[in-house]
Amino acid sequence: MTSSYPSLTRSLAEALTDVLWFIDGSDDEQMDQDDAVKVLEGVAHVVGKLPDDQRQELIELVGEMAAAEPDPARREYLEGFPEGFGLIDDES
Repeated sequence: MTSSYPSLTRSLAEALTDVLWFIDGSDDEQMDQDDAVKVLEGVAHVVGKLPDDQRQELIELVGEMAAAEPDPARREYLEGFPEGFGLIDDES
């Protein structure tokens, strides 16, 4: 069995963004919104603490995923992911 992903990091980045895309887009009937916010904030905290090299790698992977994404709404989500989840400091 061969993987369709070039690396473990890429497969985990895709899985993470898939889960967060679902949570972020869920409504009250799919998921308790307080729980959704807790999960999203928890992930933002964890990825915001990554060392610079890992943070840059994740930013690049998500950028590649966004560039290849045919769904405009999901592409926009992926393009905003680095800033929205604390990978890029908003100091400008």
